[in-house]
Amino acid sequence: MRFGFVGSYGRAEQILEIASATEEHGWDGFFTWDGISLTAQGWSEGTLAALEVWDPFALLAAVAARTSRVRLGAIVFAVPRREPWKLAREALTVDHLSSGRLVLPVGIGVPDDAAVSTARGALPTVRDRARALDESLEFLERAWTGEVFSFDGEYFGIGDVQFAPQPVQRPRIPVWPVAVWPAPRSLRRGARWDGVLLQRGAGSEGEGMLRPEEVAQAVTWLSGERERLRGEGAELPEHFEVAVEGELPADRDEAGALAREYADAGATWLVEAYWQASSATPEMQLERVRSGPPRLA
Repeated sequence: MRFGFVGSYGRAEQILEIASATEEHGWDGFFTWDGISLTAQGWSEGTLAALEVWDPFALLAAVAARTSRVRLGAIVFAVPRREPWKLAREALTVDHLSSGRLVLPVGIGVPDDAAVSTARGALPTVRDRARALDESLEFLERAWTGEVFSFDGEYFGIGDVQFAPQPVQRPRIPVWPVAVWPAPRSLRRGARWDGVLLQRGAGSEGEGMLRPEEVAQAVTWLSGERERLRGEGAELPEHFEVAVEGELPADRDEAGALAREYADAGATWLVEAYWQASSATPEMQLERVRSGPPRLA
């Protein structure tokens, strides 16, 4: 089991301090997030407060220069809003700056990002964004081979291009699609890549992060799907990550006991994340990071 932390809210220099502290205090990964124009939850003097939002790749490049060990990524990169050739180049750059520590948790993006949902040319439906995500991932896989190729998709197209250098990580930078439990189409997408970020779907009971027993069910489903794909001749990575993110108990002993349940269920990453802007202050996040990751009970 590896442990990550999401540096969610604060000024850019505060997020960098949190990122540096993750390496200093024994965490395995630091993650930021990806947004354009969002508002904080809750009202302030009758007006919604705009969140301070930073470009994830610029931020991770700075984090790469300050760290040497922790994995880097975002929870999650909203792929359909980005041109895939720009995404391929951004990811390659951070992959090299970090000496091969970047991972790409990817999804379709949140619907309440105003700049995305109201922009001209925005993909109007979940189905459109999901299909654009699949198309972009196909583009990334081809781009990172280092070979010349052209791409003519439903949403994106480009003439003959070649991306050099190749990633530090071979055969590609690891991709972890969001896998919504219990949605088969979403799970099938994740099963084809290097790992998944498990999240709760509309068809599951409860709220918040998936319970350990739900993670166990999802892991069993994904294992069966990967065996099916291999039986059809698909070449899949041998190692497959299963990441779960959400709030953990402040008491590290309680957090460690819960982490043990997730590890026994088949999760390989547990990422501590706080999304309530009113309570996830930079000071609170830094204190939590300095207390260290949970220790498996």
